[in-house]
Amino acid sequence: MIKYIDLEAQRAVIQAEIRNNIDTVMSHGQFILGPEVYLLEEKLSEYVGAKYCISCANGTDALQIALMAVGVGAGDEVITPSFSYIAAAEAITLLGATPVYADVDPETCNINVGQLRNLITDKTKAIVPVSLYGYPANFDVINPMADEFGIVVIEDAAQSFGASVDGKKSCNLSTIGCTSFFPTKPLGCYGDGGAIFTSDPHLGKKIRQIATHGQNGKYNHELLGVNSRLDTLQAAILLPKLQILDGEILKRQQLSELYNDALRSVFHVKTPAASPSVQSAWAQYTLQVDNRNQLQAFLKSHNIPTAVHYPRAVSDQPAVKDLAHEYPVSRRLAKSVISLPIHAYLSESNISHIVDLIRSFYTK
Repeated sequence: MIKYIDLEAQRAVIQAEIRNNIDTVMSHGQFILGPEVYLLEEKLSEYVGAKYCISCANGTDALQIALMAVGVGAGDEVITPSFSYIAAAEAITLLGATPVYADVDPETCNINVGQLRNLITDKTKAIVPVSLYGYPANFDVINPMADEFGIVVIEDAAQSFGASVDGKKSCNLSTIGCTSFFPTKPLGCYGDGGAIFTSDPHLGKKIRQIATHGQNGKYNHELLGVNSRLDTLQAAILLPKLQILDGEILKRQQLSELYNDALRSVFHVKTPAASPSVQSAWAQYTLQVDNRNQLQAFLKSHNIPTAVHYPRAVSDQPAVKDLAHEYPVSRRLAKSVISLPIHAYLSESNISHIVDLIRSFYTK
């Protein structure tokens, strides 16, 4: 049976290490901020290349804490893409600021950098690009423009941990990077988890304070903060997963190339963006297709799981919608994207089977 994500197969590879780490945590009993948390932060920082890593409870908290650290609040505007998960827009809105949406590029599905300059105002406090589907946003354009206007850039790297641009890792492509360790992410734990990265010492200190009730030393609360911590058990699980991450991403890359080679010529199907300078984390392998709902039903009838990320543009979500502007690319993507199985434990024969089904659907 083909699985969309196969955590069971992954667990079999590192089961002994995970069990040993869990037993160690159970023995020392430091379930909150135990030694595994700080060891993981050290390893994550080293992996990404950022000076500071602050782990937290989940990826959405990571975004909110990062926004708080740069002073986003009531009356501010934060630019973010109109096609994504709601987390960035939600965090912005919860802080009393206004999400200002940019439509997305039809090739990468990431924020359309050509629209940014026209969206920047004297109220713009930050830009939060999302590295969607594991493919990093265009920071070569975003960062210089942000610097020009004195705006902070916060990468929403919830889907792109392990990705890179010219060898530089996602989460270290801007002033602050935020990621998620939700179980199905490229690096996922067995519950919720997240992390924030920066090389700015002032921000690093402030982010850690905010994540722990704003305290600087026990019972000395200098800032208004939140309570957002990564459980020691989850850190213990992530440590062996981090060791195999690069190998898994390499396998995902190989599988994505098989998909691309086989589907690039299929009429009604658009394969994901690819660039020699960009290594996607391939959190999802996402096509743009005609007759998406019918294709999804057809694949389901042949026991092929798929997913739709996302069936509604974030700018159309009732909680954070923008009625004043149109986002045509985002709305078209919401009707056409479909994600196929991709994980390190998928076989080439699985890919061939899925491809044959898709070809048969569009040629029948």
